[in-house]
Amino acid sequence: MNQMDVGRRAQIIHHLVEGNSIRATCRLTDSAKNTVVKLLCQVGKACADYQDKTLRNLRCRRIQCDEIWSFVGCKQKQVGPRHKGKHWGDIWTWTALDADTKLVPCWYVGPRDANSAYYFIHDLESRLANRVQLTTDGLRVYIEAVEDAFGCEIDYGMLVKLYGAAPEGSEVRYSPAICLASRRSRIMGNPEKLEQMTGR
Repeated sequence: MNQMDVGRRAQIIHHLVEGNSIRATCRLTDSAKNTVVKLLCQVGKACADYQDKTLRNLRCRRIQCDEIWSFVGCKQKQVGPRHKGKHWGDIWTWTALDADTKLVPCWYVGPRDANSAYYFIHDLESRLANRVQLTTDGLRVYIEAVEDAFGCEIDYGMLVKLYGAAPEGSEVRYSPAICLASRRSRIMGNPEKLEQMTGR
């Protein structure tokens, strides 16, 4: 079996990291699609293994969690009978972000449900070395997951943003809604305490 040299692999990964699609990367590097996809899978597994081993005993102070929506194949409402049960449709990337260093201690890809929240928050808890302030959006499944993973050893609050219509005269379909206000809720511990300590 032919093995690509390190320089060629680096070139392919460089193009993918820069945001090029798989097809564009194939054209730019004169590589077969299967070659690029196989390398992408290998590098992804290596990065996940590295992150899992390295990002431990982190001394983060403030963590923000959120979910990013995407879809596989098509949006959920467009999934036909041929693709039902085959992981097509809406998918969410759950992310934890250190507010100070911008480090992402953990992430999880799955549906936006209680099982995903449970797995994601327990993974986050296993990586932290000290008590943190945690902020999430208003998704209710976080509450039970955080309580189960951290118990009372956390300062946890929810920040819910309230959005309004896009500005008049703008293209409605592609214009983002405007954040009109936000509402903070203390769930457990003292989430304001760490904000006062850091001066934020």
